Amino acid sequence: MTYTVEFLPSGRSVTVNEGQNVLKAARHAGLHINASCGGTGVCGKCRIQIESGGLAGGISEKLSKKEIQEGIRQACTSTVTSDVTVRILDAATLQKGQLSTAVPQRNRAGKHLFNIDELRETGLFSPPVEKFFLELPRPSAGDHRSDATRLIHAMTQQYDERHMQIGLNVLRRLRQTLREDDFRVTATLARPVNQESRSRLLQVQSGNWSKRNFGLAVDVGTTTIYGQLIDKESGEILAEGGTYNKQISYGEDVISRMIYAEKGEGLSHMHQLVCQSINEVIARLLARHKVDREEISSVTLAGNTAMTHLLLELEPHNIRRAPYVPVSNFYPPIRATDIGLELGSHAIALMYPAVSSYVGGDIVAGVMGSGMYRTEETTLFIDIGTNAEIVIGNREWLASAACSAGPAFEGGGILHGMRAAAGAIEDFSLDPQSLEPMLLTIDAKPARGICGSGLLIMIAELFETGVLDQRGRFLRSLDNPRLRSGRSGYEYVVVWEQDAGIDQDIVLTEVDIDNFIRAKGAIHAGIQTLLTEVGLSVTDLDRVILAGGFGSYIDLDSAITVGLLPETDTGKILYVGNGSLMGCRMSELSNHIRKDVVSAMQRMTGFELSEVPAYREHYVASLFLPHTDSTLFPQTQARRLQRMARTES
Repeated sequence: MTYTVEFLPSGRSVTVNEGQNVLKAARHAGLHINASCGGTGVCGKCRIQIESGGLAGGISEKLSKKEIQEGIRQACTSTVTSDVTVRILDAATLQKGQLSTAVPQRNRAGKHLFNIDELRETGLFSPPVEKFFLELPRPSAGDHRSDATRLIHAMTQQYDERHMQIGLNVLRRLRQTLREDDFRVTATLARPVNQESRSRLLQVQSGNWSKRNFGLAVDVGTTTIYGQLIDKESGEILAEGGTYNKQISYGEDVISRMIYAEKGEGLSHMHQLVCQSINEVIARLLARHKVDREEISSVTLAGNTAMTHLLLELEPHNIRRAPYVPVSNFYPPIRATDIGLELGSHAIALMYPAVSSYVGGDIVAGVMGSGMYRTEETTLFIDIGTNAEIVIGNREWLASAACSAGPAFEGGGILHGMRAAAGAIEDFSLDPQSLEPMLLTIDAKPARGICGSGLLIMIAELFETGVLDQRGRFLRSLDNPRLRSGRSGYEYVVVWEQDAGIDQDIVLTEVDIDNFIRAKGAIHAGIQTLLTEVGLSVTDLDRVILAGGFGSYIDLDSAITVGLLPETDTGKILYVGNGSLMGCRMSELSNHIRKDVVSAMQRMTGFELSEVPAYREHYVASLFLPHTDSTLFPQTQARRLQRMARTES
């Protein structure tokens, strides 16, 4: 059930689900309420007064009996149970009484979901591995055909399958299998990518198992391994989950792991660790839905070029050395057991190909999964992480590049940075006069640090309200206890120690901001360079697709404000989630996608940004908020001037 919450004195209202807390409702309405503890009820600053209707909760020791009788509550612990009108007390008691509490509303990318119905309607639903139930005629005095011939003829008669390869492992079990259920069997067939090749008979089971056909999609990430269990008949995701990549103990980045792989048994050890991680995920997924390992007919995997080499135990030595040459960009279908996956001997593993050393199969999978390779719309695809991969193009052409952004978007290199976990500050707004923050933390836990999405919003807010200049430096002229000189230079106190979930103040330093600017500058420079190299500008883009975990939480206006993304209509921006995983799932359900990969790869031109002179120029120009050339961000500039002028008045 939904209810309307009206906020006074602004008169803004928002519709929320029953049980939503008022602090988040205010944020959705684009309103600021001082709340520096992250919404845990500790600081007692987020006071509101009920004008009509009612709320549940919101009463604490921070409020006097008189205040409670007057309908005053704490917004962070008050939940909506009916239509209600509340007054934001901070807004009513501001010194001039005229300062608007409005702040930019969060504008997330529209989520572009995988649509199985669309796959069926376009004729693309055709799993690369299918199961067929057969009732074979029994041998007789007049029918002396071999068991293999009998099976092949039945496939031709019943399913028009005329060309099949049967391996020795199938032949060795064929006699017994056919007779276990009176010549009623299920054949598992792997489709070829090209028409010249034959289908491969992977397995023959006695009885009817045609409706028990399952596959796995696996994103082999540098930090995490994530998988999905898929019903190939319905296309449904039955279970999904992930775990940390065990290789992480040998380095958080792929360079460290490749260096280790060059030493002695290092390559074998890296291979074993990633296989252990994948097998852990597989075991959990199968247990969750009670699927036997023998019922998995195929698994599609995608990872960056280095991770793919380590999984396949290919020497990655030259990936990190100029001229950056991988062992291979394409990989044939492989028996899953041959690469250490704990599945049936018949299961095949399909690996997504790579474009180059730094644009790997995970990005190719994202391009295929997003469908940008088969549309006329000129699309910019960005996977934002420690490394940012960028692809621009459409059905006629594709261009790709990769740049190293560093770990800032995942909380790395930030004094109080952390991954997106309970207690991480994920949303922020600022009262431009008092510099009091409004914080929201993940799971409404006491603030422990700042995650990537929170860092982005924080810097954008501080810049838009004039607390930060274009260089990312705090204005020294501002006299406020939250701005001070710290051990690493000037800093802003986001959360005081008494309100935090750790035993110290949580601060944002100029060093943190500088690290963030370098990261966002690398990505913006990569986008600008690639656009320049293909002769396009931002205005030529029809769509922008964001992929990766960071993209799911990114606030678009903030991303544009700081110059992470180019200034464009936010309505053009879509989010596809884990693009690598989506591409793997599509390949498990569509052999057409596997066929299309080859032609898409042939149309894709890879650019090594370090060898493009313009990249350095774009990078240096991007080391400002949002950019040295303000004409690239006219709306951002106008909005900032407007907010600063409103504050001064």
